Amino acid sequence: MQKIRHTPRAATSIRALDTHVGIDPHRHDDHQIAYAGSGVLSVTTDAGTWVAPTTRALWIPAGTVHEHRAYGRTALHSVGLPTRLNPLSLDTPAVIAVGPLLRELILAYTRDPEDEGPERRRLLAVLLDQLRAAPLQPLHLPAPADPRLAAVCALLHADPADSRGLAALGAAAGAGAGERTLSRLFRSELGMTFPQWRTQLRLHQALRLLAVGTPVTAVAHRCGWSSASAFIDVFRRAFGHTPGSHPGRLR
Repeated sequence: MQKIRHTPRAATSIRALDTHVGIDPHRHDDHQIAYAGSGVLSVTTDAGTWVAPTTRALWIPAGTVHEHRAYGRTALHSVGLPTRLNPLSLDTPAVIAVGPLLRELILAYTRDPEDEGPERRRLLAVLLDQLRAAPLQPLHLPAPADPRLAAVCALLHADPADSRGLAALGAAAGAGAGERTLSRLFRSELGMTFPQWRTQLRLHQALRLLAVGTPVTAVAHRCGWSSASAFIDVFRRAFGHTPGSHPGRLR
């Protein structure tokens, strides 16, 4: 079993990560905001994976065992917060929207973490206000615990473009459960339908591929959309812009 590091303090810092570089499982006694100033960042816990491009940030509550992974050359901006400061009032990981003001606040606050002057304290106060107002974003891909469901999900993780239905996937995975049982497990255990979970998986993979410069048409094909236009439509509804204009895309 991989050893889990315990780093009591979640440092406020900036760290450059090359694509596909990860940070091994660890936990802090502080809350943490993780933001990719460039590239795409994912955070994985036992409960699943959250992914954030440059228009999103990740909230990681104190005590959560998690690991990071970068896609594209990523500038990881981390903001550590003591447990008395919980601007989101959340005890589970989440993805929040990052507008222009919140982005600049995070960049400025992480630029000189050793500064303890009054200006920086005022900066933190405004940053906390903006975090309280930041909308939550549905970018969580929950992880299954039931072995029948896990077998099906593993097939799709290996190939998000697999277009087979739930019954065929269950048979191929040797899940030992029929379509009705698997469909019920998706709703009861993961909180979403099978099509919703598969779309979320494909969006996660699309963000990773865009971050390393994969062309939009190739992303659509590799993630299982029937056409580039179908992919663009789903992506726009999820993120508010097209994949071609995505801020985290490597050009």
